[in-house]
Amino acid sequence: MPRRAAYDEETVEAILDEALVCHLGTVDEAGFPVVIPTLHARVGRHLYLHGSAASRTLREAVRAEVCLTATLLDGLVLARSAFHHSVNYRSVVLFGQAERIETAEGKRRALEAFTEKLVPGRWADVRPPSEAELRGTSVLRLPLEEASAKVRNGGPLDEEADYELPVWAGTIGLRLVAGEPQPDERLAPGVECPSYVDELARARAALQSDRAQDGDTAQA
Repeated sequence: MPRRAAYDEETVEAILDEALVCHLGTVDEAGFPVVIPTLHARVGRHLYLHGSAASRTLREAVRAEVCLTATLLDGLVLARSAFHHSVNYRSVVLFGQAERIETAEGKRRALEAFTEKLVPGRWADVRPPSEAELRGTSVLRLPLEEASAKVRNGGPLDEEADYELPVWAGTIGLRLVAGEPQPDERLAPGVECPSYVDELARARAALQSDRAQDGDTAQA
């Protein structure tokens, strides 16, 4: 629905930053459409993607314009009629021409952005990518120029006559939460769980709490 569209940079960037997975759509030279799930990271007004240097999809992504989408599902909306059931969501659609990052330093900075998006503080602790690993990785940069968001929040919107029906209606919130850290079986003796791993669960819980409060406000 057009009324749910948003074109401001703040809304678009916030959705892309919170979403962990996006879907990249390309059309190959034979006209065959391909859509793959992948990770992404935003740096300023560019979105970065990465994968194997042998990836056909990433090769196609620099040949012609691509379409990228990201969606956050916030709740199920149960109406009094089957027709008006819905979901609360936030989504972004991005069109553009991807550019391949060729330099090792450019790839390294992009991989740092991916790592820090998943777990802030992680990059400083781990071994950086080797030259061989960088050569085997393809990194693409996509400008956030032709992007739009759509957002639905609040409760069900029923036909006026249906509000008298004896049917429960309302919303069921959905959220993605971080679980308890599970140490690897081959963890070296004496290695403690870093504080930023514990912070990750708390940060995601706080983010979801803020989103729930926003939804309650919008519904009221």
